[in-house]
Amino acid sequence: MIPVNEPVIGQKEIQYVNECLTTGWVSSAGHFIEEFEEKWAHYCGAKYAIAVSNGTVALQMAIECLELDPGDEVIIPTSTIISCAQAVIYNRCVPVLVDADLSTWCMNVDQIIEKITPKTRAIMPVHIFGHPVDMDKVMNLAHEYNLKVIEDAAEAHGAEYLSGRDTSAQYWQRCGGIGHISAFSFYANKIITTGEGGMVLTNDQVAAEKLRKLRNLCFVQERRFYHTELGHNFRMTNMQAALGVGQFERISEIIEKKRWIGNAYNARFSGIDGLQLPIEREWAKSVYWMYGIVLEERNGIDATEFAVRLKELGVETRPFFLGMHEQPVFRNMGLFHNEKYPVAEHIARYGLYLPSGLTLTDKIINTIADMVITILQEFV
Repeated sequence: MIPVNEPVIGQKEIQYVNECLTTGWVSSAGHFIEEFEEKWAHYCGAKYAIAVSNGTVALQMAIECLELDPGDEVIIPTSTIISCAQAVIYNRCVPVLVDADLSTWCMNVDQIIEKITPKTRAIMPVHIFGHPVDMDKVMNLAHEYNLKVIEDAAEAHGAEYLSGRDTSAQYWQRCGGIGHISAFSFYANKIITTGEGGMVLTNDQVAAEKLRKLRNLCFVQERRFYHTELGHNFRMTNMQAALGVGQFERISEIIEKKRWIGNAYNARFSGIDGLQLPIEREWAKSVYWMYGIVLEERNGIDATEFAVRLKELGVETRPFFLGMHEQPVFRNMGLFHNEKYPVAEHIARYGLYLPSGLTLTDKIINTIADMVITILQEFV
């Protein structure tokens, strides 16, 4: 079976983790945590980074430190992982949905303005499969309506966006360094992995201090085991950070390989009827975290059946996200009643992503592509 993804652990990662084991610095203290935070913040163009236990809690804490009131609204894409809506609801706020963009599969930023109400306090753009959201439009709306931007860059480590392209001062920014606050995941399938783990980035010193307190049970320096606020145990371990530091040292190499994989698939599928391929806008540098395809409905086969056929041939896949408005848990909570988002619904039924791991070779990609084309030719 060709796996959809698998982490590649190098010798530096092993060396650094072994250092933690031999010195005993295995828990949530140790120099690798600070080193990972400093390097990641600098890489993304932010002042402060706070390492946490996973990407979901990174989103949860990012919203929590904004100190929103119960019932405040946060605009998010419907086509995303459930963590985004869950983090909003956990903070007693209300997720408000917009559809996906048909070409990039990220949120449709042109729909945001129609969802802004007097209760709107924040927008959460999510960079999907390694391609950036059109952030200029998001940031301009945030400025106009005095909203915060919570940037979910979990799938876009190292991806870049051309900011200010409508001005004479264009410049490239890395995803995660554009919004007011951002969240990353370092899960095993991410471009940089710590097994589990996450990071929150901000340029606000007050927010950074609050985030550091929140992740560590809101301990105070003046007196041990004395608490004036409730926090969480969302700490990252030194061993995880050591793994992250080792991974970070070859991030350029990893991104180069990811882009090679995306371009290799594009070359093989170019001109093949019945497929929508990933797009890279002129204002974006995608990292092709996962290589997605969307089947055309006229083919007569959906992504579920297509995935079964590929699995029978030894190729593992994953479906696109099911929209938040179609999730039973949220419907049972009375959310998103009768809401329809046709693009998200279409790509959820006809989209899947192919093996995209760093161990892929040209030969394996050709094998996968041959199988995809063979199945398609039965229908097209």
